[in-house]
Amino acid sequence: MKLLGWWLMLVGSLRLASVWFGFLDIWALRLAVFSKTTMTEVHGRTFGVWTLLTCTLCFLCAFNLDNKPLYLATFLAFIYAFGHFLTEYLIYQTMAIANLTTVGIFAATSIIWMLLQWNAHQRINIKHS
Repeated sequence: MKLLGWWLMLVGSLRLASVWFGFLDIWALRLAVFSKTTMTEVHGRTFGVWTLLTCTLCFLCAFNLDNKPLYLATFLAFIYAFGHFLTEYLIYQTMAIANLTTVGIFAATSIIWMLLQWNAHQRINIKHS
């Protein structure tokens, strides 16, 4: 398995903690992510379901890096999540900068790495054509 696959498995595993917090401990989710707002159990569960979906994408993609539609869906999930957190910080002001930094490091690293891997894969396919 390529190193990117291992990274996606790590990110997916870390996301499982957020799923747990979303369903069972919204107080921890609030402290770790949305520290500048109130949260209800519905918010937590919604966040948990979204995070479970993105976790699933990470694991599926990790084992199928050559599946272009799955790769694109996983990549876009990182883009959407990063965009969501940026708007929560910049527009709605529900996050502290420290919380944005934490999720931003994982999202930005994943986005950049997936872009680089995609470009490298495209160059290899062009050479073999």
